[in-house]
Amino acid sequence: MTDVVMPQMGESIVEGTLTKWLKKPGDRVERDEPLFEISTDKVDTEIPSPAAGTLSEVMVEEGKTVGINTVVARIEENGAGAAARPTAQSPASSSPPPEAAVPAPVPVVEAAAPPPAVEEPAAPAEPAGPLSPLVRKLARENNIDLSLVKGTGAGGRITKQDMERYLAQQPAAAASSRPAAAPPAYVAPAAGPAPLAPVHPAKARVEPLSTMRIKIAEHMVLSKRTSAHVTTIHRVDMTAVAQMRERSKAGFQANYGFSLTYLPFITRASVVALRQFPLLNASLDGNNIVYHNEINIGIAVALENGLIVPVIRGADEKNVLGLQRSVVDLAARARSRQLKPDEVLGGTFSITNFGSFGSLVGTPIINQPQIAILGVGTVDKTPVVINDAIAIRSICHLSLSFDHRLIDGALADQFMSKIKQVLEGWTEEVQ
Repeated sequence: MTDVVMPQMGESIVEGTLTKWLKKPGDRVERDEPLFEISTDKVDTEIPSPAAGTLSEVMVEEGKTVGINTVVARIEENGAGAAARPTAQSPASSSPPPEAAVPAPVPVVEAAAPPPAVEEPAAPAEPAGPLSPLVRKLARENNIDLSLVKGTGAGGRITKQDMERYLAQQPAAAASSRPAAAPPAYVAPAAGPAPLAPVHPAKARVEPLSTMRIKIAEHMVLSKRTSAHVTTIHRVDMTAVAQMRERSKAGFQANYGFSLTYLPFITRASVVALRQFPLLNASLDGNNIVYHNEINIGIAVALENGLIVPVIRGADEKNVLGLQRSVVDLAARARSRQLKPDEVLGGTFSITNFGSFGSLVGTPIINQPQIAILGVGTVDKTPVVINDAIAIRSICHLSLSFDHRLIDGALADQFMSKIKQVLEGWTEEVQ
């Protein structure tokens, strides 16, 4: 018997919505065959079966949101007993349940008249299609009747954009209905005037953090508490790479359909340095050093309201073309929430390219449990002194944040010097 669990789709994800079962109880499934679909705040994707066999038990129904690692189904690997095992959603069996014993009548005792009953508001109708955790959170925080929101997603499903559009159209109604809560069954006598709500400036707007933002914050604070962060910054002359890129980018775009950027060159140089200094590709487990045999590079991708770090597996086996293709593919699928579970886990070293937004220098936070992260600044034409003469060169600042518990400054600078050496002496042709 194999348990099927809700996977973790990124470091900041703690729950997911099971949107659709692709198999029903009693169906035969093969290993890695799509079994069900999930939706999280970052990713919509199909989840493959972890084993071959018969789907014997479904424990989470479509549209339900559960935490990561929750068992959602079971697979009978030999297929035995699948037909006889009921599912969590199956209708009641044909045999009626045993009749409950009727309790003895309770004598009626007259008492003071109870306070008038408070009518509970009718529950709003459930909208068509399953809802993501983010949509449910927005509805709960803004006291929105989801039956009034028009869904534009697949099958009439309500998306985050639908919620934001609804809120923008009627801000006053949403604000006035927000504090309405069901009164308690027992109200204690008032001891004094109710406390006033916190006072905010008249022009301020207060809104709660999203689930994604909360989890990112928790992860960042955890990393600062865990690792002794130190950052070293090196200036790199990218002129050789810039000239190579200028010669190749037109043909590259025509042949492959995407642009050639600086990031795959820097990733390739990082791989060379990680081979020479494997301690930067390791992690700490208590008092033990874990040396990873694979070089799996996490590339930070900015999303609309957060970030995710998909992983290029076997980055040391790829050339510049392969790395650029992986970066483009992972970034596009991250922004369209189409990443698979194993594409956001297992990184051994990370790179964040804040230079794409014009930043010169940054001090990134280590992505736990990794031991270091490389920050890439923008590439600018800069006057520099070469052999006592002023020249215009393409300059980039690379910053390495490393865990001083394991990495000393000398080793970190040797690692960065190797990256600098590879980039400044770049000779590999790009096809």
